[in-house]
Amino acid sequence: MTFSIIGRCQETGQLGIAISSSSIAVGARCPWVRAGVGAVATQNITLPALGPQVLDALEQGQMPPAAALDRVLSANGWSEYRQLTVIDSHGQVAFFTGKQALGVHHAVAGEQCVAAGNLLTAPAVIDAMVAAFEQSAGHLADRLLAAMQAALAAGGEAGPVHSAALKIAGELTWPLVDLRVDWAEHDPIGQLDGLWQAYRPQMQDYVTRALDPTAAPSYGVPGDE
Repeated sequence: MTFSIIGRCQETGQLGIAISSSSIAVGARCPWVRAGVGAVATQNITLPALGPQVLDALEQGQMPPAAALDRVLSANGWSEYRQLTVIDSHGQVAFFTGKQALGVHHAVAGEQCVAAGNLLTAPAVIDAMVAAFEQSAGHLADRLLAAMQAALAAGGEAGPVHSAALKIAGELTWPLVDLRVDWAEHDPIGQLDGLWQAYRPQMQDYVTRALDPTAAPSYGVPGDE
């Protein structure tokens, strides 16, 4: 049903998530990031509220990811149906998979990352994600997407995936990257990578436009001078 990886860039401190699912619009429910705080993927039979609640616990309670995860799961109930992964701004990670998780499921913590999935073809799918993230270089988005491609190469989900999302937080209060493929009959992860390649050269320009409109570059669209 879903597989994902959350990670941190040691050089920039950026936090991010890449995720894909057989369900529509996975990016609307499952990936959560907050600059300087952490990232959470909440999946399986997801309760979207768990994402911001875990981030609140990390930020306000100043507790490690495992404690934040335990607190939120205990407060909401139905934890046996949930699968969550968490990373904080220091790279500490935690994960949880309930006993009612769907199909073949697995979760693995790595260096500055943690990956998890359910309804997988095999547990090795998640191992491949962590290895790909650890062995790749470059922008955090490239490393997260490399992990997603490794998951596909290792067998991916038991059925076809239809949506994918990439979300990264840097130093700003809003996401630096927030890209989604809400439905695709074929290769949503490949389409997501295409979106990233198109967005990447413009990414910093949109930060500039937001912070200093007088320095905003023009893209030649009507009214954009």
